[in-house]
Amino acid sequence: MPDSGTRPDLAAIKEAAERISGLVHRTPLLRSRSLERMFDGKLHCKCEHLQRVGAFKARGAANAVFSLSDKELGKGVATHSSGNHGAAVALAAGTRGTQAWVVMPENAPAVKRRAVESYGANIVSCRPGLANREAALQKLVDEKGVQVIHPYNDYRVIAGQGTVALEIMEQQGDIDLLLVPVGGGGLLSGSLLVIKELRPQVQVIGIEPACADDARQSLDSGERVIIDSPDTIADGLRASLGDKTFPIIAELVDDIVTVSEDAIRDATRLVWERMKQLIEPSAAVPVAALLEQQIELKGRRAALVFTGGNVDLDRLPWQQREGP
Repeated sequence: MPDSGTRPDLAAIKEAAERISGLVHRTPLLRSRSLERMFDGKLHCKCEHLQRVGAFKARGAANAVFSLSDKELGKGVATHSSGNHGAAVALAAGTRGTQAWVVMPENAPAVKRRAVESYGANIVSCRPGLANREAALQKLVDEKGVQVIHPYNDYRVIAGQGTVALEIMEQQGDIDLLLVPVGGGGLLSGSLLVIKELRPQVQVIGIEPACADDARQSLDSGERVIIDSPDTIADGLRASLGDKTFPIIAELVDDIVTVSEDAIRDATRLVWERMKQLIEPSAAVPVAALLEQQIELKGRRAALVFTGGNVDLDRLPWQQREGP
């Protein structure tokens, strides 16, 4: 796949914020007194489920697509995605007046497939698994000459995702802890580049499903571990770290913790019931970590990212106890 430039720094992330201003929402930070009483600390929730396309992915996709010249965009853009990034690329491409192709696994949630279609993308189906997705994407590159906007292993995307943490620091800079879901690592690596520059004493913890614990395994082994087709209800976190995100995370992250499938379901329902916020299971993993006491909040000031809110309302998470 084509290279995507050099590792971003804080200046590049601030440039990304300027580039995508007007293309994405500045999402609110919400607090829940109920959750704060439950976990005995302050909790600021960054509501990226209220972002355009219903996910933080709008940021990285917009920064990547709007970094390209008109000539580079001439043949369109392509990506692979379980849904949110695909919708984000389709939206950004449509705004720039070019075509988008999105490789989606056959088991992608129907609600996310409909969303990608609604933004005008051409969907290419493939069998589940990272290798199948990458192979189908490479075939598009070979056949059509499109520009690849990788869902996470792209420095332009990482810079765009880093604007989430930039906004958090502008809205509530006085925090001790930042909790970030981790799949491919674009959001976590972008957040680390911001936080460790602006407020290095803040502890940044990535959270992933125990069924998709490549990041935890990668940190433990010191080498990038790839899990090709993990089985988790948190479909947005099935990707493994990329060769661009892993070095940033390995260098800067304070910890990676894992959570069970039942905790993810319980956390999703808890947020729906107590905060009245419709988040998807991938967004609930930080709350799941608090429920399972993987992270101690008592007396601390934390921020967490609700990464997305695209839920199949015909197949609710807590109706799937028999398996993800």
